[in-house]
Amino acid sequence: MAGSSSHQIRNICVFGGSSRGKEKEFLESANHLGQVVAKRKIHLVYGGGSLGLMGGVSIATFLEGSQVLGVVPKALAKEDLIGKTIGEELQVSTMSARLNTMFKHADAFIALPGGLGTLKEIFHIFSWAQLHINHKPIGLLNVNGFYDKLLSFLDQAVEQEFLTSSARQIIIFAATAEQLIDQLQSFISIIDPSMSCINWSTKESCKKLRLDLSLCL
Repeated sequence: MAGSSSHQIRNICVFGGSSRGKEKEFLESANHLGQVVAKRKIHLVYGGGSLGLMGGVSIATFLEGSQVLGVVPKALAKEDLIGKTIGEELQVSTMSARLNTMFKHADAFIALPGGLGTLKEIFHIFSWAQLHINHKPIGLLNVNGFYDKLLSFLDQAVEQEFLTSSARQIIIFAATAEQLIDQLQSFISIIDPSMSCINWSTKESCKKLRLDLSLCL
């Protein structure tokens, strides 16, 4: 079953490396992504600071006239660690609070090339989508084939029956910012039959809790 085929994106969350990476195309793509985001009248949510690819996308977005929100854990809110946050800075207490805040403010997610932090963030959102906590589109900007092996791993996980084909289709990838944002905006939510019975409603959870307590008594 599919959801809506028209996804309105007002705010986009971008994850990415705090370094520039080895190849010049990485930073060029981050800068270009920021320009495309702003030209499409989309605002940026990111992890704060001005270093690496995150600095590139945030500076480019800000200079092109879109709003930028940097979400920073208080422990990292030092310019000698992450540089100066571009646009508005929102400080939170923990890394988990940072991700939850970025999730709350975003309509879609993009991962630029990056390391462990980038992978952790995008896969956290990916797993939420698989569990139907999140129905927001998720994309990888596959600059110079950076994510080719990761995408091959996901295909292998499907082949070895650790990931369903429906879940595999949640994550989108493209080589350019224009292509990726187009795909995010036309994203169709796929309902995984094996997860269709999950209900995250607080009201329903409370009902189940009361029932379980009654049975225990």
